[in-house]
Amino acid sequence: METEKKKVKVLVCCTGSVATIKLKELVDRILEHGAEVKVVTSEHAQHFFSVEELRKSVEVFRDEDEWTMWSKRGDPVLHIELGKWADVLLLAPLDANTLAKISQGLCDNLLTCVVRAWNIKKPLLFCPAMNTRMWEHPVTAIQISSLKSWGYVEVPCIAKTLICGDTGLGAMAEIDTIVNTLIGTIENIVT
Repeated sequence: METEKKKVKVLVCCTGSVATIKLKELVDRILEHGAEVKVVTSEHAQHFFSVEELRKSVEVFRDEDEWTMWSKRGDPVLHIELGKWADVLLLAPLDANTLAKISQGLCDNLLTCVVRAWNIKKPLLFCPAMNTRMWEHPVTAIQISSLKSWGYVEVPCIAKTLICGDTGLGAMAEIDTIVNTLIGTIENIVT
């Protein structure tokens, strides 16, 4: 992921799926490939990992940071600045709720504002992660199709036994699959 000229900047956005328990492993693997990483987390995602632990290796931004950074006209707007900083955006995991918001253009928190303001000329990868019943609901395919129609790249979910005990599609792709897809995307950016 590293070139002689500059490191690729990856913005990882994580939502309130239990797959967020893999966030630290995902970030560490991306860092191993020489990329710079920053993380944006939704409020509900913070239930599944330690923000303070993750901050030992990367910057982590939460909703409250959007409002503490800006106080007057001319101050930087965090969701815009993060989009300018990043070369690629990785939504991992992308839960059903945030998928629905993004597919409809809603932006009611830092993470969804970053996605809404994202320059669609730059790559955005998304990794759905939800319960099998949510995955199989007809609206999910419509929402996934919307994101793909905008040029976003899906890293498809997989079938396995989920934390809730159900077995079926809906689990976030394996970390290796996500990282390999990201590396392929980054190689296209730097060549």
